Amino acid sequence: MSAAQATRPGLLAGDGIGARLARHSLWLVVLAALAIPLADLEVLSRDPWGELGRMAMGLALPDFGAIETPLQAIGLTIAVAFWGTLAGVVLGLPLALVYARSRLVRAASAAVRAVHELFWALLFLQVFGLSALTALAALAIPYAGIFAKVYAEILEQTPQAPQAALPEGTGRLARLAYTELPQAFAQLAAYTRYRFECALRSSVLLGFVGLPTLGYQLESAFREGRYFEAGALLWAFYLLVATLPWWAHRRLLLPLGLASVWLLGPWPEIDPGLLWRFVSVDIWPRALLEGDIGGVLRWLAELPDLVGAVANTLLLGLLGTVGALLLALVLWPLASRHFGNRVSQGIGQGLLIFLRSTPELMLAFVFLLLLGPSLLPAWLALALHNGALIAFLVCRHAQAIEPGMPGLPASGRLAYELLPRLYPGMLALVYYRAEVILRESALLGMLGVATLGDNIDDAFQTLMFDVAFALLVITALLNIAVDALARRLRPCEPPMEDPCLR
Repeated sequence: MSAAQATRPGLLAGDGIGARLARHSLWLVVLAALAIPLADLEVLSRDPWGELGRMAMGLALPDFGAIETPLQAIGLTIAVAFWGTLAGVVLGLPLALVYARSRLVRAASAAVRAVHELFWALLFLQVFGLSALTALAALAIPYAGIFAKVYAEILEQTPQAPQAALPEGTGRLARLAYTELPQAFAQLAAYTRYRFECALRSSVLLGFVGLPTLGYQLESAFREGRYFEAGALLWAFYLLVATLPWWAHRRLLLPLGLASVWLLGPWPEIDPGLLWRFVSVDIWPRALLEGDIGGVLRWLAELPDLVGAVANTLLLGLLGTVGALLLALVLWPLASRHFGNRVSQGIGQGLLIFLRSTPELMLAFVFLLLLGPSLLPAWLALALHNGALIAFLVCRHAQAIEPGMPGLPASGRLAYELLPRLYPGMLALVYYRAEVILRESALLGMLGVATLGDNIDDAFQTLMFDVAFALLVITALLNIAVDALARRLRPCEPPMEDPCLR
């Protein structure tokens, strides 16, 4: 795309990338508007404003003295995120080297990353119990699939000229070491840092299944109405994320990793026989293992009614995607240097940090306490978190743009200078996030929202592991299908080239 095309106000008209993505986004908005009457968006709480006031008071006046063992919870959160990310890198990098040539590797990577970390945690809880091994495996396995895909994409985009200068017959590892890695190292490192920040949020969420990270104390404090303690825990988490560039500096990574090892213990005793029985017997229908086709059909007929759960998952994913797009359009100018003053920009940046740093599950849990059980809390959580993340990335790219017509008012600068350049990339970002939003839509069923996660959680609680595994497979297939559709809709190369888009 030429510079003239990128700055032309008519970018969204015609047959270019921007026009195609704009038409797709318009259809998404229309579909969401038609689907809203089908969604359960009722407010069921008797006093949502009073509850919101008490939560706001707890956030404004946090009681740090009420937190029990805060350093241990923070340390375990960091340790799980650090070693889970490192394990994902170690597993994912070799897969990335053969990703483009192996259909099996691509399929396996898509399957493992399509299941949310908390669902993996529920699965490993049955084998390793409430231990750090459960947490590390729950992060490492989906992250291996994510790193395999993203690292492969980054390496494929490196210039090919240095490889052509290598002697004929040079091996894959030599090409990586001498040509690809030096060129792509900055992007690989940037994405790994971003994924570590994501791992911090996931580590917090693992507290919702009983692991003693910050999320365990947060969930308990909110559920019991101890909002001053909950406010202190939230501020501790936001401070942890905000200071990430300092305490996670590359020079401190080795000491940080070594110091955090002792927080992960004690390690569980693993019975290989029980582990093999779980993966070879417990998660499969008995009729399937016995070769009883009629029994398999009866087992399928006895599965929970999935039509409503699948429909709600897809509906919530659609509403969350459209909500994230609309909120990103509103939020990114609030933090941009092109609008307002330093005070307003600081407030806007703080709002984006607050929303993108708070995991969707945590936001949905808070909204659930405020509004009652329906799809509305889940929709708000998905739209706010993903909209803020997209707005943050769009704002970061907008900072590098120098307007060519400085005399325009703010509205003209937005409409004629900035939005035509940023809008295609914003829509591409939305397509990249669609798979994540659908995965989160299924997960939010763990809070009682009527999506697939509700049935999965019930199956694990009743020890029906074959049913739970089947539902996880269905969830993964849905995510793979949505990701494939999103790949067809978005451009092959996103207008905003940033590894964190992935």
